[in-house]
Amino acid sequence: MFQVIAKDFLTRARTGRLTTAHGVVETPAFMPVGTQGTVKTLTVQDLKACGVQILLSNVYHLSLRPGPKILEKAGGLHRFMAWDGPILTDSGGYQVFSLAAKCRITDDGVTFASHVDGSSHRLTPESVIEFELGIGVDIAVPLDHCVRYPCERAEAEEALVRTTRWAQRSKQSFDRGVGSRVEGVGKDTPSTLHPRPLLFGIVQGATYPELRRRSARELTDIGFDGYCLGGFSVGEPKVLMNELLPASAENLPQDRPRYLMGMGEPMDLLDGVEAGVDLFDCVIPTRHGRNGVAYTSEGKINLRNAVHAEDPRSLDPACRCEVCKTHSRMYIRHLFQAQEILGLRLLSFHNIWFYSTLMSEVRRAIGDGSLRSLRSRLAAVYAPAPEELFDNGGNR
Repeated sequence: MFQVIAKDFLTRARTGRLTTAHGVVETPAFMPVGTQGTVKTLTVQDLKACGVQILLSNVYHLSLRPGPKILEKAGGLHRFMAWDGPILTDSGGYQVFSLAAKCRITDDGVTFASHVDGSSHRLTPESVIEFELGIGVDIAVPLDHCVRYPCERAEAEEALVRTTRWAQRSKQSFDRGVGSRVEGVGKDTPSTLHPRPLLFGIVQGATYPELRRRSARELTDIGFDGYCLGGFSVGEPKVLMNELLPASAENLPQDRPRYLMGMGEPMDLLDGVEAGVDLFDCVIPTRHGRNGVAYTSEGKINLRNAVHAEDPRSLDPACRCEVCKTHSRMYIRHLFQAQEILGLRLLSFHNIWFYSTLMSEVRRAIGDGSLRSLRSRLAAVYAPAPEELFDNGGNR
């Protein structure tokens, strides 16, 4: 299921091979966010052209639109969106945090008002797993309780206890669902259409290292195919995140993949890789692309700035993507000034290419021992300013 291929001798970084029902993922890898079954403005052909290996989608959003009946009638999420590679689904636990004003959390689950039409819905550990099994995802993530920053230790511990209980219930529901599928082989039901997915547990504990270590131990005792590092990107300063990340990762099994949820600036990825993380996701490359920001080998550039109005250069002279080979900065800026949709698509494509290429370079650097050199080169243009290390803000 997961094989460690190479390790960096100066850090905890490693390369690996994660085998799923829809293909192998070479790690470390970045997952573009396709919350509602689409990576905004990009086709699946675009994603493949960028070298994307695996996508992320979201149970909360997909359960509202289009809903389980349509997804199962389509033959699952892969067929519905015409993507034949691996898919990981986040459970909706982050939406419990981000839409807290619309949610009521109990030990049984979460009741929330839809952000679409205000209708009442409920997520439980069992319903999330049933949904993920029903739509045929490759990696299922259980429901968890993510808390805000800052929060008192008592609140963090309460959320941790609830997350562990939900993890136990999710694992039991998953095992029952997979078991009934095996018993029902040959029956023409949605539950028998999809191969067995992997199930990841989620480490919580807010900003308390001892709680994060406890969460890692408890989840390991339950036993999962991989482990998510949750509770980041909820407003905590970067300097604190960098302190907490090792405590979240170092107590997890070495032979299981680790996934850092929702962190996505280039230096965040390098920090995670050096802490031993294998998978990442974030909305940053596409969200920033839709707002005129391109990630390049020379740092971020904002195409809305007037300095680019007469600039005939490509976005990034070092980039080999079709956008950089075809279009100039002044043309792309024109598209944004004229509010043409093509501008959003071009920068989203380029940014996803940049992130995929960066992760390829990371894998190569780990293999040949040049990770520190790569980090120095990236830090020269992407290291956050001192004041940014103490800013609050979320990326997801």
